[in-house]
Amino acid sequence: MCGIAGLLSLNLSPIQNIEQRVNCMSKLIAHRGPDGKGVWINKESTVAFGHRRLSIIDLSSSAAQPMKSQNGNIIIFNGEIYNFHELRSLLGNSWSFRTNSDTECILAAYDQFGEDCVNHFKGMFAFALWDEKKQLLFCARDRFGMKPFYYAIIKGVFYFASEAKAILPFLSEIKTNKEALAEYLTFQYTIGEKTLFENIKQLMPANLLILKKEKLDIKKYWDVEYKIDHTMNFDEAATKVTELLKASVKLHGQSDVPVASYISGGIDSSLIFSLAQDNSSAAPFGFHGRFPEYPGYDESSFAKSVVKHDSEKLHIAEIGAEDFRKYFEKVIYHLDFPVAGPGSFAQYMVSKLAAKHVKVVLGGQGGDEIFGGYARYIIAYLEQCLKAAIDGNYKNGNFIVTIESIIPNLVFLREYKNLIKNFWSKGLFEPMDKRYFDLINRSADMYDEIEWSGLNMSRVFEDFSIIFNNPANVQKEAYFDKMTHFDFKCQLPALLQVEDRMSMAHGLESRLPFLDHHLVEFVSTIPADIKFKGGNAKNILKKTFANIIPQEVLNRTDKMGFPVPLKEWFDNELKEFSESILKCMADKKRDYFNSGAILKNLGKNEIFSRKIWGLLSLEIWHQQFHDKAEEWKKLGKDFN
Repeated sequence: MCGIAGLLSLNLSPIQNIEQRVNCMSKLIAHRGPDGKGVWINKESTVAFGHRRLSIIDLSSSAAQPMKSQNGNIIIFNGEIYNFHELRSLLGNSWSFRTNSDTECILAAYDQFGEDCVNHFKGMFAFALWDEKKQLLFCARDRFGMKPFYYAIIKGVFYFASEAKAILPFLSEIKTNKEALAEYLTFQYTIGEKTLFENIKQLMPANLLILKKEKLDIKKYWDVEYKIDHTMNFDEAATKVTELLKASVKLHGQSDVPVASYISGGIDSSLIFSLAQDNSSAAPFGFHGRFPEYPGYDESSFAKSVVKHDSEKLHIAEIGAEDFRKYFEKVIYHLDFPVAGPGSFAQYMVSKLAAKHVKVVLGGQGGDEIFGGYARYIIAYLEQCLKAAIDGNYKNGNFIVTIESIIPNLVFLREYKNLIKNFWSKGLFEPMDKRYFDLINRSADMYDEIEWSGLNMSRVFEDFSIIFNNPANVQKEAYFDKMTHFDFKCQLPALLQVEDRMSMAHGLESRLPFLDHHLVEFVSTIPADIKFKGGNAKNILKKTFANIIPQEVLNRTDKMGFPVPLKEWFDNELKEFSESILKCMADKKRDYFNSGAILKNLGKNEIFSRKIWGLLSLEIWHQQFHDKAEEWKKLGKDFN
């Protein structure tokens, strides 16, 4: 796990001050790799790589980066290739390995397979490889987007980095991409290659980027397809899921340093921690965060049950309002731009604690999108069940959930009454894409606060529908597959951005065993009536591992991710703090925001609404990047 940055002249003419440029970029991502740094510049001064190292595999200096191969190719790499031992055996006859690192395996695989090398990797990765013979730049990002890759073309130079902030000094101006803003206001994340920074893009998950002689070519090398095996029964599915998940946890446990776990108190992280205890490198403890100030925000009792109430095995971050006041700006800075909900703050605090003890942690991210763990799936099916019952056709075999079967699982919606109320207020029984869009659309919460006339919101729904209804990925009409597929393609990358930035802010590597592509490919073939039987979220996961997950965790009906007491804080301890930020937003007259409405509606935030979080995040983002545009520009003033 590391930080990468680099630049390449499109026409291969020398770049002035190339060393200063790459060092500037490297310095801005120094937090990602506290164990070492390296720079490589070719003799023609047309390409430069910078690397910040977090030593996890092969701690020796021989594994330092940028790494040069025996045939003259150069690589910088961020991530982990978990099957590198297998690759060494496969490639050993054609390659003389000089290190014990997974980095060198990428060089060897590229030498053997060319751009198809990525299909041989199991892991999380973003890398850039300079092919000296072909004079081309070959870049790739892992299948799920666990590791970041941002890029921009500025004045004939291609810049790339692990974090967008490393590119900012070279932009002629820092502007907001209004199409990306429209997506953020809708979902609190973007759904394509755009970022909130105009002219900075992200390489999408499972994509390759090849740059040669001013020609930029981007290709997709992998995708998940829901080719349902309707002959599969529960026992067959459970056996295979067990085999694949255990194998993934074992692979993710490979390390030359101890590996610990996040333990949130939910099913996913509890399961990963329990399975990981069989690994030789597993540290027998985990990390948890709680908010002791207000009832309902302390889930530590569930986390304690996972470690069997052994106090030495659970390190707990006590998180309070003053922590939010102190670290909120740092959270937004490290995110590069606002994304997802307030869980990023909580994760920042837990990662801060974990980094004091270990370099690597395992997490449960991805379980909700793969196995169907979100309460909104139950809400969507409740409406479908009602419609089918009214129409009298729900017993014709086309419905994986019936009105009778969903009733026992409605208890999971106890804390979501307001969400259901708002959802049904927008209509009933409309097409699936329209209904799911309404269910996840957060822009309605900010109807008064935004100047919508300058934003193309209809385009957002059109782009959403293309993904939601894509027949190339979802072959069947199952609502469940359509919902989980969209979240897998769009929400998961946003959550992975949070996962990466909040851990790497502290030089900590986060690994996610659920995101093994063999596991994901298999789960996508499991019929929805096995994964989501009767509206039981994560049905197959809970039943398959019922003997491993503590019963108090398994039977929870109140798990809501990582809830943060924002309403309580903003009504009390942080009232002046939040008001001062939003007043600044009003005073600055930010584009697309209605200043008067923002101040008028302050304090009307419901307990789990993300409105204020979204507005505060945007304002702090503006303050740190837009208002300081001259300072960012000054960093690159001698190089442009």
